[in-house]
Amino acid sequence: MDRQTELAIVRRAYAKQILAAARISDLRIEAAFAEVRREDFLGPGPWQMFRLPNAYVTSPDADPVYVYVDQLVGLIPERGINNGQPSLHAMLMAAAQIKAGEHVVHVGAGTGYYTAIMAQLAGPTGKVTAIEFDTTLAALARKCLSGRSNVSVLEGDGSTVPFDAADVIYVNAGVTHPTNAWLDGLSDGGRLILPLTTDENVRSVSSASFDPMKAMRTGVFFQIRRRGEEFEARGLLPTAIIPAMGARDKASEAALVAALNKGGWNAVTHLVRGGTMPEERCWLRGDGWCLASD
Repeated sequence: MDRQTELAIVRRAYAKQILAAARISDLRIEAAFAEVRREDFLGPGPWQMFRLPNAYVTSPDADPVYVYVDQLVGLIPERGINNGQPSLHAMLMAAAQIKAGEHVVHVGAGTGYYTAIMAQLAGPTGKVTAIEFDTTLAALARKCLSGRSNVSVLEGDGSTVPFDAADVIYVNAGVTHPTNAWLDGLSDGGRLILPLTTDENVRSVSSASFDPMKAMRTGVFFQIRRRGEEFEARGLLPTAIIPAMGARDKASEAALVAALNKGGWNAVTHLVRGGTMPEERCWLRGDGWCLASD
């Protein structure tokens, strides 16, 4: 058996294991994980494999088989920037429900591994706009994704960079609030994958004494779906994730801390814009919006 055939078998097994860990069954997502070569987005090996508590272990050598596991891999380890956990992204992509022909905006694309997987899901009739704030990562993403005609890479703040109307906006860094640009930028029926995180979540990601249970109480992923001028919302899962460079402010962070401390994020059903929602129905109120329950 030649080496590429062997690695293709490893990728197929990896994809099955990732979806099993994510507790989802989606043949399209499985095929996309099996197709995209993770090593092409990590730089030359050996690689820095993330281990708790906040430590990296070097892979024995540059054999790509070592990166086909459900683990983070360091991109810029000294800054705590990693290629994220595959099973988490499989869960989020399932919630995003990316269909062939759709436009996906990936905010915080890193070097583009998960961008490439979403490009597989969008297919040749769809497109993915990758936005990355970090100059070094944006340049690497352009290089890594250069062979994909349905992907464009923009450098800048994903909370302010303009983009065409999107069917999916996939935010890959912690924010304290949804931006108007994201809510307005969703097409009718469009889905926003949104990680809301406190400053404590931010500190926990870079702390030498990382406490996963504490971190999970300081950040939550939501799915927001646009229905005309209204927005459905549901909590997906707790998270610990690096902070975004934009879409963070002190007032929103303080309100989020209070909301997470009182619990109940899994009862949220809507995002309501404006200030008309009664306080007792608002789980989290921001400037001109609230996450509310029925």
